[in-house]
Amino acid sequence: MDIQREAQVLVVSVMYAFVGMALMFIGYKLFDALTPTSMQEDIFAKGNVAVAITVGSFVIGIAIVVAAALR
Repeated sequence: MDIQREAQVLVVSVMYAFVGMALMFIGYKLFDALTPTSMQEDIFAKGNVAVAITVGSFVIGIAIVVAAALR
C-alpha cells in the first residue's frame, strides 16, 4: 500500500467534492435568480412544499450533471 498515492487520491477526491458543491450552489443561485419569487423565502418562511420539491428536483438534476462532468 502506497500511502503517498492514497493521500493524493484523497486530496483529489476532496477537491472534486468542493468543486461539485460550488457548481451546485452556483446553479441553485442562478435558478433562484431566474424565478420570479425568492425560493428561500417561499420554502422557509411560507412553507411552500411545491417549491421545495421543485428545488430538490433541480438540485438532484444538477448533481447528476456535475457528477457526470467530473468523471
